[in-house]
Amino acid sequence: MTLHTPSFDGVRDAARQIAGVAVRTPLIESPALNERLGGRVLMKAETLQHAGAFKFRGAYNRISRLTDEEGARGVVAYSSGNHAQAVAAAAKMVGTSAIIVMPADSPKVKVEGVIGFGGEVRMYDRYTESREDIGEEIAASKGSILVRPFDDPFVIEGQGTTGLEIVEQAREAGVEALDQLLCGTSGGGLMAGINLSMAALSPATTVYGVEPADYNDTQISLAKGERLTHAPAKGTICDALMTDRPGELTFPINRRLAAILTVTDAEVAEAVRYAFRTLKLVVEPGGAVSLAALLTGKVSAADKTTVIVLSGGNVDPALFSAIIEDRFEDRFGG
Repeated sequence: MTLHTPSFDGVRDAARQIAGVAVRTPLIESPALNERLGGRVLMKAETLQHAGAFKFRGAYNRISRLTDEEGARGVVAYSSGNHAQAVAAAAKMVGTSAIIVMPADSPKVKVEGVIGFGGEVRMYDRYTESREDIGEEIAASKGSILVRPFDDPFVIEGQGTTGLEIVEQAREAGVEALDQLLCGTSGGGLMAGINLSMAALSPATTVYGVEPADYNDTQISLAKGERLTHAPAKGTICDALMTDRPGELTFPINRRLAAILTVTDAEVAEAVRYAFRTLKLVVEPGGAVSLAALLTGKVSAADKTTVIVLSGGNVDPALFSAIIEDRFEDRFGG
């Protein structure tokens, strides 16, 4: 399959491709959150997407385009969890096989999700081995198609349907002007897809990326104007956002971001706790970074209409329990 430069036309084509398969997740609002922040906050609940995260959009957009010959050879992906589950789910729907390369410290719930969708899991050590090298080796040995987590135009455009829906749903709710949008940023696939949509449909909206404080590679890269990695880090509860540098395809698109905000694990834990206790939502740490940025005042929502993307809900049960029961710092060193 010939790859291309990601575009908004591609996002619209992706919307047609995934229609009736992917969930058109709701754009929801909480009076309690609005009152606390002094503005209007719209939350895109990708926690309700197939496999529990936005990743299904891009995975299905890519895998559903395989030829019969490619489908017979299966797909390979590498991921800490959400892309892994999305690829396994999409592969099952399309009728092809999937081998997923996952770090040995992946949350059990995500590993079980991949297996539940019929995917085969190959573990690796994220600190001593290269998932890219392993994935490419498996794909080459089996003749399989490698479905990258963010550096693939069809994946980026599939994720961009999130932004397309946000604008459509806001207008359906009578909201014409979106002042700002916050979204978690890892390799940058979701952020790049949303940027394509916002640039075309709502260019006046200020778009912010949000990263874990110790995994701020996009922040560093944007400041220097080139793709760089972050300083060595011990880990984060935001396992979905643990990339070492922005994607080659995503970085040029994401240079339109107004800024990158960073949040600590303790701030994210509080956002996960708030989402459960007040919003009645289960959000994984990596999916709650935008909410954390708002709750901690990294950007003001007062007198504005703000959109945040709750990008996933696949949280490890033990971690989730510790967070909502206020045992996070004792158990995980918040």
